[in-house]
Amino acid sequence: MVVALDLRHFLLRAKVLKLYREALRAARMAPPHARAELASTIREEMECNRRLDDPQKIRFLLSEGKQRLKGLKEMLEMQGHA
Repeated sequence: MVVALDLRHFLLRAKVLKLYREALRAARMAPPHARAELASTIREEMECNRRLDDPQKIRFLLSEGKQRLKGLKEMLEMQGHA
C-alpha cells in the first residue's frame, strides 16, 4: 500500500533521514569496539519512532536528536576519534 505524503510530511521525513545518515556517519568515527553497538542503538531509536505521524512530536524528536548527535560528535572529537 502506497501512502501519499503531503509536502510537510515529506520535508520532515527528509530531515529525519538526513539526521539518521549523519548519526550513522558519526558512529563510524567511534572507536572500533563501540561502532557496532552505537550504530545498533541509533537504528533502534529510529525504529522506535518509525510509525510516528504527529508533526509536532517529530519536530521535537528531530531537535532532540540533533542535540544528541552534536554531543556525540563533541565527545568523539575530545577523545580524538573525529
